[in-house]
Amino acid sequence: MVTNFFEKTGEMTIRQVRSCGRLFLFFITGVINVFILPVQFGKIIEHTWFIGAKSFFVIALTGVFTGMVLGLQGYYSLAKFGSEAGLGAAVAITLVRELGPVLTAIMVTARAGSAMAAEIGVMRISEQIDALKTMHINPVRFLFTPRLIASIISFPLLTALFNVIGIIGGYISGSILLGINQYDYMDAVIKNIDIGDINGGFLKSFVFSVVVTTICCYRGYYTHLYSGFGARGVSMSTTNAVVQSCIFILIFDYIITFFLV
Repeated sequence: MVTNFFEKTGEMTIRQVRSCGRLFLFFITGVINVFILPVQFGKIIEHTWFIGAKSFFVIALTGVFTGMVLGLQGYYSLAKFGSEAGLGAAVAITLVRELGPVLTAIMVTARAGSAMAAEIGVMRISEQIDALKTMHINPVRFLFTPRLIASIISFPLLTALFNVIGIIGGYISGSILLGINQYDYMDAVIKNIDIGDINGGFLKSFVFSVVVTTICCYRGYYTHLYSGFGARGVSMSTTNAVVQSCIFILIFDYIITFFLV
């Protein structure tokens, strides 16, 4: 029993170390290829359209209702202390510092990240990646690097969009529906948001873009090692990619917040 326990523990440890090393090499290879010419402008534009532009509706819908909920909850919380005029500041700070980057990353992971993992996973099990190697095309450069650049472009822009629409949602909920003076609301937003808050939110969105794209592409690329071949393997890789991305979004959110606060 004791021997089996240590054997299984050792095997699991070695497997995890190998997985971390493989992930690190995958990421470094993709980053190095960012600086190798020629730049894949066509692929970058294509993936930016898919990750960024096609996520607009989801981000806008999530942002407006998040802002409306914050406005509603914040109003009744602040009303207990007679501080309803501070609602704009509460909504804006919460969105810009925290909810904007995190919810944007999670929603893009659910919509685009899952698609990345599934598409690359299908290419793996159908041996298209092996065909790229046969034609002397670097599959990491071809599949991962353009998506990484597109995500780095898209995530901050989507985060800014989420923040603006969320603040408007808070305005709808607080000023139009609950009767807070609209000038007090917007004045509180303008006076209480500084460039440090905005930069912190953009830093988070940049880190989340790298984390999400790396994990999702890695899971799809190595589907055959973790989930096997076939449709079930692709579905498991996609599920693991989304779950792990969301977990690491929250982990890195805490780490960045700890150093910024």
